Amino acid sequence: MDVFLVPVAADRHELYCEVPDEPHDPEAEPPTGVFRRLKRRFTLMLAEAEHERRHGAAGRPPTGWLGRMRARIMRWVAESVAEQRLLWHLRRQPVATLFFPDDLGESAAVEHLRRQLGRDFDRHRKWLAIDSLAFVGSGVLFFVPGPIFVAYYFAFRMVGHYLSVRGARHGLQGVSWTCEPSAPLSALRAAIALEPVARAEALREVAAGLRLEHLPRFVERTAVYFDS
Repeated sequence: MDVFLVPVAADRHELYCEVPDEPHDPEAEPPTGVFRRLKRRFTLMLAEAEHERRHGAAGRPPTGWLGRMRARIMRWVAESVAEQRLLWHLRRQPVATLFFPDDLGESAAVEHLRRQLGRDFDRHRKWLAIDSLAFVGSGVLFFVPGPIFVAYYFAFRMVGHYLSVRGARHGLQGVSWTCEPSAPLSALRAAIALEPVARAEALREVAAGLRLEHLPRFVERTAVYFDS
């Protein structure tokens, strides 16, 4: 697994990766057990949100309050996919490579990696506890037929935070990391200081060189800019 330490400000970095979608069979036999059923619904919802993120929602704009609520939830799910996917995949990796800006230094890159994984572990563990309690209040609705979006929302958050906690812990304790300096990531740091049009072009060039399709969108969402 390749993980990139992406500069998003002069002295701030974020971890980023792109991985293929997980295969799933929507016609497969439903699993038994409450948590396994939650995880299956999570996987199906995740696949739908990823499809909408990549290709856009099909059909006409949503109508009615249920349609609008569902659209808002799916947009939130798509953002969560981008934010937590690294941790979800990291939980099953025995080895990984950290690519870091070559103007940073390996020891500093490893420090950034461990600090961010530690923050992620603490944050997702806290929200796992909160959303688990919230799901208990709405979870009785989860297995009622129909679009019970409140229960879907808290179930998705609970499963997502659970997988993120496992991924962050495994990244700290179970993954064997190797480090590789990257000149394009240093160029990305310089690109952040450019004016918007030049910055967008520079981001596309760096993304193409690293073969990271969604990197420009990630940087635009997370970077700190000081445009005049």
